[in-house]
Amino acid sequence: MRNLIKSLFLFCFITTSYAGLGQEKETEKIQKATSVLKDFGSMKESIPHELLDISEGIIIIPKMINAGFVLAGKRGKGVAMVKNEDGTWSDPAFVTITGGSVGFQAGIQAVDLVLIFKHRETLENIGNGTFTIGGDISATAGPVGRNSTATTDYKMEAEVYSYSRSKGLFAGISLTGSALSVDEEANNSFYGKSIDAADIFNNENSNIPEVQNLKSELISLYK
Repeated sequence: MRNLIKSLFLFCFITTSYAGLGQEKETEKIQKATSVLKDFGSMKESIPHELLDISEGIIIIPKMINAGFVLAGKRGKGVAMVKNEDGTWSDPAFVTITGGSVGFQAGIQAVDLVLIFKHRETLENIGNGTFTIGGDISATAGPVGRNSTATTDYKMEAEVYSYSRSKGLFAGISLTGSALSVDEEANNSFYGKSIDAADIFNNENSNIPEVQNLKSELISLYK
């Protein structure tokens, strides 16, 4: 009996410790996403306000790995958020991006990636399964120029506009063929329950400091 109690105690301790480590891991992702937004907002050339004004969703992927030799691949984890009718932002849902392309390129590069979505419904539907950028949804490398509309797609026909930042350089980036999916394990770990992306976007309102900091930085970017 004593050994059984010890075994149960050890199991509970390991389970609790693992959950704690998982939450720390997701919290770190949110902190890194906040830093990405802060860096984007401080740059002279950034996302045009005209585009930000009509957007209803965003994905932030810190340090997405872009690697390959002729055949290239992408892999990154980050957070997705949608804008509410009152102008506030939802809690973050954790997502993963993967993909590949063919081209004459070599080496490994880590880039901070931001995807701007015109409609929140696109991100709400991500929970129904993986969707492909450039396939299931139209996408283009985003125009650059914080206050300039000269280079902006005035019709705004694409659903997603993508931006990258690497080694201080800021530019639009093509992600055609990349797949976006919900990171269910990360969401369950961070929120401490089984929860899907739609519920996070529509029902969660966390007071976790890191989440509040992320929302504040996002509001600052959109000013």
